[in-house]
Amino acid sequence: MGDRITYVGLDVHKDGIVVAVAEGGRRGEVREYGRIANTPAGLRQLARKLGQEGGQLRFCYEDGVIPARRYRFC
Repeated sequence: MGDRITYVGLDVHKDGIVVAVAEGGRRGEVREYGRIANTPAGLRQLARKLGQEGGQLRFCYEDGVIPARRYRFC
């Protein structure tokens, strides 16, 4: 299963990040995953949890000041 890709969309706000995932590649079902804290620890926990099953994680987010700070962290 190492070649499976999970796409993770991040809608970043000052007080939190809304997460959506599309599993099974580009044609996979897109679903809302939930909301996480807008902190480095919140992102690390999300990445660990989604990466447990193996495969690749690909993250995307909208452009702006707050997301740019998160990108530098990752």
